[in-house]
Amino acid sequence: MISLEHMESHEIEAAIEAILFVSGEPVKISRIADVLGVSESEIEHAADRLRDNYSFVRRGIRLVRLENPMQENTLQLCSSPEYADYIRRALETRKPPQLSQSALEVLSIIAYFGPVTRAYIEQIRGVDSSYTVGLLQERGLVEPCGRLAAPGRPVLFRTTHVFLRTFGLESLKELPELPQVEGKSSEKEGIQSAISELKARETEQADEHRAEMEHIPEETQPIAEEEQT
Repeated sequence: MISLEHMESHEIEAAIEAILFVSGEPVKISRIADVLGVSESEIEHAADRLRDNYSFVRRGIRLVRLENPMQENTLQLCSSPEYADYIRRALETRKPPQLSQSALEVLSIIAYFGPVTRAYIEQIRGVDSSYTVGLLQERGLVEPCGRLAAPGRPVLFRTTHVFLRTFGLESLKELPELPQVEGKSSEKEGIQSAISELKARETEQADEHRAEMEHIPEETQPIAEEEQT
């Protein structure tokens, strides 16, 4: 076992790689720092060196840093997108179902205006959104993050690391700014712009390997049908 005292830089990098490989899920930078007995900045620098090395030698894996204003920064290993088709063939996986219009509406509101309550979502959309919020939770794209200090203590929802990975983001800060719209309809017009941005990103992610996937049979259904008004 390598001593945790006076770890060399390459040993820190190797330890990070091992932890992330076994985890398979995002791991907090603060957690890794505590385990290795080094500062968070040392973990960040080591992670940057690992990421650059993977990219330089064109490895089949990448190291990504996922940020969320409501959560601690995390690190995760993932496969390089250029090898996605080989992974799909080897594991016989299929492209995940695309989001329906209603799901994109709810997700856009949470991504751009979150954390928000379900009542806030329904106020903007004008329809009951409990079904779609539940489906987005099942997909791991949104999650509860506390309760609003108001009568009834309604649950607040925010986007997750899965949302960031799905739309090719490292942070919510990478979402394009919404246009400044004035007037009573500003929220609805703003959310329509948000929907367009997320839809474009979803399409871009799906199209990256469409040519290679044409020979693979797949079934894609929206995850949510439009609610009744």
